[in-house]
Amino acid sequence: MSSTNNNEPPFEDKLSAWLDDELSPSQRAEIESWLREHPDDAARVRLWAADRDAMRARLGPVADEPVPTRLEQVVWAHAPTIASTGWQRIAAGIAVFAFGAALGAGAMWRWGGGGDAGSAEVRWEQRALAAHAVYVPEVRHPVEVAVAAPTPEASRAQEEHLVRWLTKRVERPVKLFDLRAHGFELVGGRLLPDDRGPCAQLMYQRIGEANPQRVTVYLRKPDANTPAAFRYERQGDLGMFYWVEGSTGYSLVGALPRDQLLQLAESIYKQVQP
Repeated sequence: MSSTNNNEPPFEDKLSAWLDDELSPSQRAEIESWLREHPDDAARVRLWAADRDAMRARLGPVADEPVPTRLEQVVWAHAPTIASTGWQRIAAGIAVFAFGAALGAGAMWRWGGGGDAGSAEVRWEQRALAAHAVYVPEVRHPVEVAVAAPTPEASRAQEEHLVRWLTKRVERPVKLFDLRAHGFELVGGRLLPDDRGPCAQLMYQRIGEANPQRVTVYLRKPDANTPAAFRYERQGDLGMFYWVEGSTGYSLVGALPRDQLLQLAESIYKQVQP
């Protein structure tokens, strides 16, 4: 691979190996140096990690299940009749695995919103859900810029820095919302990649809890077909309200009952109003 001073990007297989911790220490250090010098590419790699972790969370339990008997029968019906020995049986086994992987990929594609007329809108929903699922469990690094500081003045300085940084990167006004009346305080925020350019994620957590419950607000440039009025979706334990106000699309995600999540969404909506 090229040296870290070279602007040529590493091959994607190297980046993938870095994500999977499959590089030697020297190769890993070289990749990390290159990513520090190329923040946009680093954001793209973080998105790969988010997609990978979301896929594992969504499909991991299925991967541990035995291959369904009917699926085995389909593969064996198309395998050579003498495939009971040697490499032919191994090849048939690989076919079962590949077929199962294809089914899993198809499920992820549908979950990710590909292949239908509303895919742009669904893609936004699923990116917001995936980003929430990846970063909310983090203990040490849930956000890139944290606002907690030893003094109120230092906290305000961190908040101002976060607003300036995200506003500049996503090229639209970013506002920090006060949700303390509903029992949530700001943790901080991070920059994320999106199919329409950089977007932002703000994270809030319940005040005073040892293992606080968290919600996230995802801000991005909206698609043309995104409705302005509130829309609600649910994926398992996660609920989400999303809407458009001005030039920004908002998505609020959390493992809360619909009515509690709606109260937070309405509070955010009111604070966005001029």
